[in-house]
Amino acid sequence: MAEQREQKRDVRSERPGGPRGGGPGGTRRETTELARALATAVRGEVDFSAAARALNTMDASNYRRVPVGVFAPRDARDVAAGLAVCRDHRVPVLARGAGTSIAGQATGVGVVFDLTRHMRSIVSVDAEARTAVVQPGVVLDDLRDAVRPHGLTFGPDPSTHNRCTMGGMIGNNSCGSHSVAWGTTADNVSQVSVVRYGGGAPLRLGRGWGEAPRGLRELIDANLALLRTGFPAGLPRLISGYALDALLPESGTDLARAFCGSEGTLGVLTEATVRLVESPPARALAILGYADESAAAEAAAGLLPYGP
Repeated sequence: MAEQREQKRDVRSERPGGPRGGGPGGTRRETTELARALATAVRGEVDFSAAARALNTMDASNYRRVPVGVFAPRDARDVAAGLAVCRDHRVPVLARGAGTSIAGQATGVGVVFDLTRHMRSIVSVDAEARTAVVQPGVVLDDLRDAVRPHGLTFGPDPSTHNRCTMGGMIGNNSCGSHSVAWGTTADNVSQVSVVRYGGGAPLRLGRGWGEAPRGLRELIDANLALLRTGFPAGLPRLISGYALDALLPESGTDLARAFCGSEGTLGVLTEATVRLVESPPARALAILGYADESAAAEAAAGLLPYGP
């Protein structure tokens, strides 16, 4: 019966490393037990084969980290079930999109949660409110194509727009060449649905403390002075580290914004409500010449008021 279930669910297991110790020292039996436990608990595909692991070993960087296996969840409940199994087996997880990161963020030695295979639906588009609800595996260009008939677009546009996913953009707080005009991804996300690594009910985070994790508000209230002095004011592209300044009262206590840029370390994103902007009726390119890079950098500040 177990063999039939493995064949039906496409569970493939060779000799990766991983369970119980969270690293490459796991035994073949422990790895097989993990694969079987996942296959029993979830509805998505579980693949621990060498081929699947190799395909998820790298992102767009030069870093290589071999995962123990790959799991493609079908929905938020599947994500929660997969996390519960990995938590029980003490195996780390990595939520992965298109793997376009250039610093190794999309590589890991645990179980890769491939969010591009099934969780790639555009749930809804509200042209009047200029919002869209998307799953993490939605490719940016697919979203832009879907809202183009309404004269709308999603502002941030990284160079990998034809393959990067919305989940990856939120995790990385991606920008793009037009972020000067429309802001970063964090500026264009109003709500996120998150499954926590430690278990418990999924969270729906937006403005206000609402469904904030226990203790977060107390942590922020106890460190208001530190947060106010530790984050430089007036930097439009402050995308390194946790955006704890978004939780300040004067920032509107925006939990969705604070989640952006966390690189999957705070939970697994399963859905997001994003803001759309009016697509420009025409586009133009201006080429300016400068004596050197320093002169070009100094001139850039004078161009910002025009929203290039």
